[in-house]
Amino acid sequence: MSKNDHLSDDELSLFREAVQGSKKLQQDTIIHQPSKNFSEQQQQRKSLKEGKNEEFFFSDEFVPLLNEDGPVRYARDDVSKYEVKRLRRGVYVPDVFLDMHGMKQDEAKRELGSMIAYCLKENISCASVMHGIGKHILKQKVPLWLAQHPDVMAFHQAPLEFGGAGAILVLLSIPDR
Repeated sequence: MSKNDHLSDDELSLFREAVQGSKKLQQDTIIHQPSKNFSEQQQQRKSLKEGKNEEFFFSDEFVPLLNEDGPVRYARDDVSKYEVKRLRRGVYVPDVFLDMHGMKQDEAKRELGSMIAYCLKENISCASVMHGIGKHILKQKVPLWLAQHPDVMAFHQAPLEFGGAGAILVLLSIPDR
């Protein structure tokens, strides 16, 4: 209502009857104060930057040639096909699990890059990426992104105990430090 609009006496009395017995709400909004711990903030920025650096390897335009027969699988040229078979059988047990359920593509790409950076930093050679099935968007994109990364040796659809058709086991090459 603008200031020029005036209510008649009947309208005012009708309004007063309608709101009679109501109580004023108490304001209970919580305002969080920023953290004073600067080293923690620097650590968060560093990990975010590492994730963005790893995101560089994932392009949506480049489509690697993957075998479309059967479950999703991939191995670099210098990796034995036996390693892919060992992934399929569940010989490699993942130490890290990334759950992408409910993520958008850009979030999933960033998290995937961060997971790979974390695995390389912690010398973890096997990880599980749970993309889910849903509308098949991440199920199709994740293998394409993984095949582009230089540190991914191989991947295969996970065995049932690690997620089945909704997950991929990833084998990473850990450089000697």
